[in-house]
Amino acid sequence: MLESLTPLQILWIGAAAFAAYVIRGMSGFGAGLILAPLLALVLPVHVVVPLSGLLVFVLFIYLTVRDRHDVIWRELKLLALPTIAGVIAGLFLFRTLDNRLLLIMLGCFLIVYATYMLAVHAFGLPQFRCSERWALPVGFSGSFVDTLFGGGGGTLIVIYMHARGIGRVQFRATVATLWFIEMIARISGYAVGGYYTREVLIMVVALLPVMAAATWLGERLGNRVSPETFQRILAVLLMASGIGLLVKS
Repeated sequence: MLESLTPLQILWIGAAAFAAYVIRGMSGFGAGLILAPLLALVLPVHVVVPLSGLLVFVLFIYLTVRDRHDVIWRELKLLALPTIAGVIAGLFLFRTLDNRLLLIMLGCFLIVYATYMLAVHAFGLPQFRCSERWALPVGFSGSFVDTLFGGGGGTLIVIYMHARGIGRVQFRATVATLWFIEMIARISGYAVGGYYTREVLIMVVALLPVMAAATWLGERLGNRVSPETFQRILAVLLMASGIGLLVKS
């Protein structure tokens, strides 16, 4: 696989990882949602999803240790079990689908979600609150989507945490720890499935410095861009990625 990549494709992989982790550093989420579809333009989905998952896992090891004192443990306990169940269900489906069908599903998912994001900013939605009872369906659905597509399901967790009225510091710490737990389950499943080949691991190691630099930059740029502007930019990028994947498939 590595030998078949052109210099332009290698440059694309590095640029995609840098862009994805700048966005994650700015917003606190979204790395997998951006990285997976961009890498899927030049790599098979069954390579992309495990690869991006392992990169995110390495990042969340650091974030979990750094922010552990700010975690809201009750929320984490409510979300942890349904999150693991969603990973198991997603792994089963991931192994049974072929690459072309996964590309189509991922492209459609991104277009629908990007349309929703743009509609929110165009028409506005009222603020709402939800109870702890939503932890079960949200935790399951979020990790199920993450396992299939390498990202995207985390947005459901973000919406849930905001609807619970969680403050910014506690929000970032809690979701980072939850996603760390999710990544342990996902990576274990991908490893058992034989997706972590020598070539995939080499690519992960090569992209680690890119991820570190991009995260550092993104965290420093985060306060310079308004949340509304950032969400619009993200929605346009996701829409373009979804269309590109459908064209590629």
